[in-house]
Amino acid sequence: MKDDIINNQELFWEGGQAVYRPAGGYAEVAALVKSIRAEKDRSVLFFDCGDTMHGTYPAIQTKGGAMVPVLNALELDAMTVHWEFAYGPKRLLELASQMRFPVLAANVFSKDTGAPFLPPYAIKTVGPLRIGVIGLASNIVDKTMPPHFSEGIRFTMGEEELPTIVATLREKERADMIILISHLGFPQEMKLLSKVPGIDVCLSGHTHNRLHAPVVQGGTVVMQSGCHGSFIGRLDLELRGGKITHVLHRLIEVTGETGRDGDMAALIDSVVAPYEDELNVVVGETRTALNRNRMLETTMDNFLLASIREACGTQLAFSNGWRYGAPVVQGPIRVNDLYNMIPMNPPLSTVELTGQEILDMLEENLERTFSHDPYGQMGGYVKRGLGLTVFLKIENPAGHRVQQIFIGSEALQRDATYTAAFVTDQGVAKKYGRNRKDLPIRAVEAMTNYLAGHSPLSVELAGSFVAV
Repeated sequence: MKDDIINNQELFWEGGQAVYRPAGGYAEVAALVKSIRAEKDRSVLFFDCGDTMHGTYPAIQTKGGAMVPVLNALELDAMTVHWEFAYGPKRLLELASQMRFPVLAANVFSKDTGAPFLPPYAIKTVGPLRIGVIGLASNIVDKTMPPHFSEGIRFTMGEEELPTIVATLREKERADMIILISHLGFPQEMKLLSKVPGIDVCLSGHTHNRLHAPVVQGGTVVMQSGCHGSFIGRLDLELRGGKITHVLHRLIEVTGETGRDGDMAALIDSVVAPYEDELNVVVGETRTALNRNRMLETTMDNFLLASIREACGTQLAFSNGWRYGAPVVQGPIRVNDLYNMIPMNPPLSTVELTGQEILDMLEENLERTFSHDPYGQMGGYVKRGLGLTVFLKIENPAGHRVQQIFIGSEALQRDATYTAAFVTDQGVAKKYGRNRKDLPIRAVEAMTNYLAGHSPLSVELAGSFVAV
């Protein structure tokens, strides 16, 4: 039964439709990486772009601690971070100190002293070569995430800091090549790299693109490799005279064809063991595959929203457009699946919103999602909503994307008041609404209760957000 917790399903678009199959798993990743490292005439560097010490029940329960031995066993060369800030900056420093590799972020600083919060770069020696490695954390942590994520620290895009670091690596450290491991997101990195020369390779994270071919921005080779550990991005490079002369890129699906590493499998079993009985409890069944793989609306979020709206008895329900959460295929739903959908298990909240506030909130979210300036994009998909229909023009300028909103079948009235349930301040920011209340029930309990009355579950795409 441990495989139900450890490995995940993944969605693939094939023949114009969604196809699901198992992918990922740390034992499979470890076996694949070992096979690559064993190849002759190769020097291998292995990096992680973050979102790694959060998102699962064991990780949350141990405030990231469960992942330390796993990542050390993978023998990473460096990583950067994003959701790792969820436990607070102090805890992240504790976790970083336990790693046998550098945790890097050149764009995070102490508010008090201005000092770097984490090392900005590291030098890796590969045969006769010196490789400079720079880390960039997601810049949105102190802008859209809960305040405790960024207590005492501030974040930048990195555009001002990178030129000095690149010069230091080239001139002082004598780096033969510079690699950027980044969690800014693909659009942000493409703009950044158009302004900052001198970086040879960018390993991109955050936006979960599956790039089947590398992208070249200026002189930088950019790759991004999906999410959920379902893929490994492999980049084979040849250098001559300090220049990259050959590039071969592969997006490798982690299928287990190279086997499972026994030592890693035993380690993962030990990490999961304390929670196995609790997480494998079946709480319902679904006839619909639940996923978060669409920009405007998803079956997974509609299940979450229906659960919280029913629990709170409101007209509307909102949540953030999170990108994480491995698919749940047709069949049983276990407690583990619910925690993978919303691992922090926040309390349900209610609020009263005017029609004008709903319009303003949605326009703000659409700008943060589709801003024509990549630096204005603040992470995540479109806000999730249930009980309303929003017709929108993605291409319009900020503040003018929403064409019409209907609450149920009635046109939204700007001076009317509507009741809404939500989870986390990313669902409804504190600046919106009145009579805001946190309820004693939490998200996982609400979903469990909903399944008790609606299983087998059938979830449709309701057309809550329609691009016209």
